Amino acid sequence: MADNAKKPEPKARKQANTLERRVAALHEILMQIYGPERLILRAGKLQALKYLRSDDLGLRTLALAKLVREDPSFNEVPTKKEIGPLLDELEDELADILARRTLEDDLEKRIAEKMQERHEDYVRDIRNQILKEDGGPETPETLKKFAQLVKLDQSGLTQSALEVMRPERLEEVIGQEDAIDSLLAKLASPYPQHVLLYGPPGVGKTTVARLVLQVARTVPQSPFSEEAPFVEADGTTLRWDPREITNPLLGSVHDPIYQGARRDLAESGIPEPKTGLVTDSHGGVLFIDEIGEMDPILQNKLLKVLEDKRVYFDSPYYDPTDPNVPKYVHKLFSEGAPADFILIGATTRSPEEISPALRSRCAEIYFDPLTPDDIKRIVMQAAEKLQVTITPEAANLIGQYTLEGRKAVGLLADAFSVAYLRRNERPQIIDVDVMKDVISRSRLVPVRPAISLEPIVGRSLGLAVAGFQGLVLEIEATVFPREKDGEGRWRFNDTAGSMAKDSVFNAATVLRQLTGRDLTQYDVHVNVVGGGNIDGPSAGVAIFTAIYSALTQIPIRPTVAITGELSLSGRIKPVGGIPEKIFGARQQGLSTVLVPKDNAGDVPPGIGDMKILFVSTVEEVLAEVLV
Repeated sequence: MADNAKKPEPKARKQANTLERRVAALHEILMQIYGPERLILRAGKLQALKYLRSDDLGLRTLALAKLVREDPSFNEVPTKKEIGPLLDELEDELADILARRTLEDDLEKRIAEKMQERHEDYVRDIRNQILKEDGGPETPETLKKFAQLVKLDQSGLTQSALEVMRPERLEEVIGQEDAIDSLLAKLASPYPQHVLLYGPPGVGKTTVARLVLQVARTVPQSPFSEEAPFVEADGTTLRWDPREITNPLLGSVHDPIYQGARRDLAESGIPEPKTGLVTDSHGGVLFIDEIGEMDPILQNKLLKVLEDKRVYFDSPYYDPTDPNVPKYVHKLFSEGAPADFILIGATTRSPEEISPALRSRCAEIYFDPLTPDDIKRIVMQAAEKLQVTITPEAANLIGQYTLEGRKAVGLLADAFSVAYLRRNERPQIIDVDVMKDVISRSRLVPVRPAISLEPIVGRSLGLAVAGFQGLVLEIEATVFPREKDGEGRWRFNDTAGSMAKDSVFNAATVLRQLTGRDLTQYDVHVNVVGGGNIDGPSAGVAIFTAIYSALTQIPIRPTVAITGELSLSGRIKPVGGIPEKIFGARQQGLSTVLVPKDNAGDVPPGIGDMKILFVSTVEEVLAEVLV
């Protein structure tokens, strides 16, 4: 046991360790006072740097003495017996230095505070004195302009008719039930999505977006608060400034040299960030109408904001160490401005014309074109809000001249004004005579020319798409024996397009295969009534059917429309725009549409009593369309 016990440390070694610790402690205190770099500089000036790094305790003590006493001439190396007393002296002297430094710092702080108070009081007194002498910033001219603004605020017109007739609830929006349900599902969710709205103008995209947010605010699981903002912008007016001087969408920095920030910031040379619409929309919805018209560079910057949920600012004039920079400017430059919102973009362009990067980040919702029945219901509902009665004949007449809800309501407002002017009092009824007068003065033409519902030889009904509207095309064909020796002549509308001409020649080849007749023995004339341009091969089957009818003198059923590309083998190939074409046929009053079998999955719901037949060969087509 005695052999394993720890032997007591010799007294000399213990004393040496104590001195080592005292020297190290003094060295650490000096580093805290001056800092490592300044301490090395001071040691170099006092010729103590080599001693400070020595392994000898006496030399390190000498270096400490030089630093504390700031005496380069002190060169006596203390012996081991002298080190202890010398350290006692240095500790006392260092305590005096620390006490003096603390007192000086406190005094300087108090002096600075007093000087700041005196300066603010002085500036306040000077400003008050100047305002008192000059009567404030106002002049007789500025006071006059202020009075004019106050007077303008106190007067104004009553609500416009369009504001009165605007839907106030989702139940009042007509013809867009599917789009409303889809948008509600995207917004009234714990995880709302960015959305793109496609559709023709005047069908209620903006109104639906605004009303859906009102509903989403009330749903328990929705992240939108009751104060969630709905900020509107127009993509046609949002332009990218390459100089980045101004950007109302994302925000910009007003540099003091070029534009100046606030006057107090400009005088100090401090740039001021100005937030944009994306920050105004934080926690709510940013609705951009005609988003497809935005500059591509601005679209890409908007996509970056959607990912980061913040907007960052930068300026060569920003100095983070400048004590004059306000806290909010520091925060905007260092952390950016919050921009966590849901984007709803509306466009009348087709999806293919929208940036793929934007489409990939957004859910897509399609608004249907309005039917004449939808227009009639919209007009009837708007008339109730105007507290006037419109006859069914007058409402039907509006549906013949426009398929835009906004335009229909505008025509009703015009008719209300005309009736009011004629009677010099508020009208009770708007009849068909007043509506005819309004339509005549507006020089409107029917949106859909009337199509004869009698079976006609050599006439078929094709389908096309213009924007988001489906159109019914009348295609006529006549066939005569050739007048002269040689091949017969084929004639087709030049305005219909080159692809439609190719469809004519495809039809000629299939007709020869099907009938066995040599079509070079005939003169054939094919005409698209109205001279419309056929963009694509989708009228191929309709052109074939019209020529077949003219060649065989068998009439075609007048209530059937056809779409599909015709191959040289007589097969019916798939085409695009099936939903729009079916709605266009329904609006024209047709009962049956022939669709390529490969387009079966493109038929939309909600087509009512329309009969959709799927075909794959010309034989199947002829069996359905010939009388």
